[in-house]
Amino acid sequence: MARPSPQILEWPRLEPGFSLQYRYPVIFCKDVLDPENLILARSIAGSGELYDSPATPAAKPSTKISAEAATSGSSNDDPSEDVHFRIAAFLNSAAGSNSVETVFAADGMRTESVRPRALPEMGHKPRCLFVLDQGLLEARPDLKDRIRQYGQTHQDHFEMTSRIVALPGGESCKNDLSHLTTIYQAVADAGIDRHSCIVGIGGGAFLDVVGFAAATAHRGVRLIRIPTTVLAQNDASVGVKNGMNFAGRKNFIGSFAPPFAVLNDHEMLRTLSHRDKRAGMAEAVKVALIRDRAFFQWLEAHSGQLARFEDWTLEHLIFRCAELHLEQISQGGDPFESGSARPLDFGHWAAHKLEELSNHELRHGEAVALGMALDTLYSVKASILEESEGRRVLKLLENLGFNLRSEYLSLIPVEQALEEFREHLGGQLCITLLENCGTGIEVDRIEVNLMQEAIKELQSFASKTDKPTSRSQAGARQ
Repeated sequence: MARPSPQILEWPRLEPGFSLQYRYPVIFCKDVLDPENLILARSIAGSGELYDSPATPAAKPSTKISAEAATSGSSNDDPSEDVHFRIAAFLNSAAGSNSVETVFAADGMRTESVRPRALPEMGHKPRCLFVLDQGLLEARPDLKDRIRQYGQTHQDHFEMTSRIVALPGGESCKNDLSHLTTIYQAVADAGIDRHSCIVGIGGGAFLDVVGFAAATAHRGVRLIRIPTTVLAQNDASVGVKNGMNFAGRKNFIGSFAPPFAVLNDHEMLRTLSHRDKRAGMAEAVKVALIRDRAFFQWLEAHSGQLARFEDWTLEHLIFRCAELHLEQISQGGDPFESGSARPLDFGHWAAHKLEELSNHELRHGEAVALGMALDTLYSVKASILEESEGRRVLKLLENLGFNLRSEYLSLIPVEQALEEFREHLGGQLCITLLENCGTGIEVDRIEVNLMQEAIKELQSFASKTDKPTSRSQAGARQ
């Protein structure tokens, strides 16, 4: 006799849904620790609008660069003619329930020109813990004194902890989980709560560590980032990610946690080495290649000035690069990377492995430049990108001063590196390649043999003689 089929029960089920709006200012300024500069104090106090509205509201400036202006260089040869140097404006970029606010300062990014409002009287003073990059402190021995002077000047509006924490910076700091314990202990000792504030001042890797500590202490303490490298100001520290390395894997541990504010103080770059300034330019090339052809043309037209580190060109590069990154985060539809696509990771699958192989002798930006050159050559070989476009990418990187030859290229285990990147993405491989200089295209498969050919070609690359070769032409010669 057949047994009766079990009855299908309707179990009780709850399925709540909610959305949150994320909004934080990214402020371009100078001398943020000047006691007369209220931007940091207002950011710590969380006291609303940072600036008085202009008497006559100005139209939101367009920061896109025309192709004509980009190739001629005419629009930016005089900083006073650049919209970024003349207009204080707010950019609100909304995507669904998420938005990011970017605050642009005026008049050559001098903060005094934007006239911050006077600080309001507050019944509760937030407590603030400063965490500093030790390398920055060595370059600026007076930094702790300046911070204490600033805190004393604005003691009516926030309470600064007696201890200022200093930790090693650089990529190696992301390998040492004990730095988290140091920050957690300082948070506990100082009575920092969820409405308190941690101010991190340092490079991108250092701010990754501080950001992860802030995101996990009390399940989230307000974080203000003051990035001090080009790469941090135009990419690593304007977004919503933080992370640490573990078991030889880059960013294996981390979280998505929007900062409370980001203060891009251009004066902080004064003590940065030329090597580190150049390394930060790689992320600008990356975002131009995948999002903005006009910006790529501007980089080409001004590559000589950038290679000489002329100040106004570096300011513009940082500004536009940060803006494009924020547009991708806020308008790309996946700010917390739930999917597998990572357009902002162009060139990064190889870059991560190159950093590891070099024991981080290569700067992140230097590894990204090599990774972009490699994926550009692959794009040409796969007949996705025109040869002439590929040559432009390689020439720009060389003109900026990047060395596109590296002993570590031949050591890349392509299949292993791609597999690790697939895990990093969330289970499905998605690699961004180039369709043209300004448009990325995503593929879910990489031909290992073709990539190995691209590696060999890049190893022998010389800008005046070598040219990327498409697969079709290679076949014709055979």
